[in-house]
Amino acid sequence: MITAAVAALSSPLLAQTKNALSASEKKDGYTLLFDGKTTDGWHTYLGKDAGAWHVNDGALQLDTTAQGQADLLTDKEYTNFELKLDWKIPVGGNSGVIFDIHEDPQFAYTFLTGIEMQVLDDKGAEDNKKANHLAGSLYDLKAPSHPAKPAGEWNAIIIRKLNNHLTFWMNGKQTLDIQIGGKEWNDLIQQSKFKTWKAFATYSTGHISLQSHGAAVAFRNIRIKQL
Repeated sequence: MITAAVAALSSPLLAQTKNALSASEKKDGYTLLFDGKTTDGWHTYLGKDAGAWHVNDGALQLDTTAQGQADLLTDKEYTNFELKLDWKIPVGGNSGVIFDIHEDPQFAYTFLTGIEMQVLDDKGAEDNKKANHLAGSLYDLKAPSHPAKPAGEWNAIIIRKLNNHLTFWMNGKQTLDIQIGGKEWNDLIQQSKFKTWKAFATYSTGHISLQSHGAAVAFRNIRIKQL
């Protein structure tokens, strides 16, 4: 149930054991995408392993000093899903959660096909000049209705996609409700940089990605339910 998911986000983050499903999540059909110990189930875009991503204190984190810095993808693809995770960004950092990614060498980057929920230090990041580039936004399309927590603090999000109906939540508050391919969506596309991107948001099934954008971003409690 959507209400159960939102209620879970409204509780203190520390109330849940890190990287473990609650009894209600198990009953509701969630599975873990990250076990808190390994990078099993993930690979870099067009790669074979986790590259510069490693496990640090129970979180998947990008090592910005290492080779192989690239977006990290789920091995599996998803169509209709409810994704929940926590993210934390350092001062000045930029990242994102991208989904519906078609992994193909003809596309050099995940964002050429995938849709992004922005992850950002709203105060200190360079890419903070537009409202639809702030944390929690449908990137370059629609601004979030509620702000994220400051850099260095954990934010809990839900991305829900069902029959191309897209909803976002952040820290227990809904921030987006839109139909992919609907009038509002199409109007927003025409006002965005995606206007001429022929492959953007054209794949209804795809991988989910944690974006590598030069910051030591961290993700934990990554779980998903297929709808």
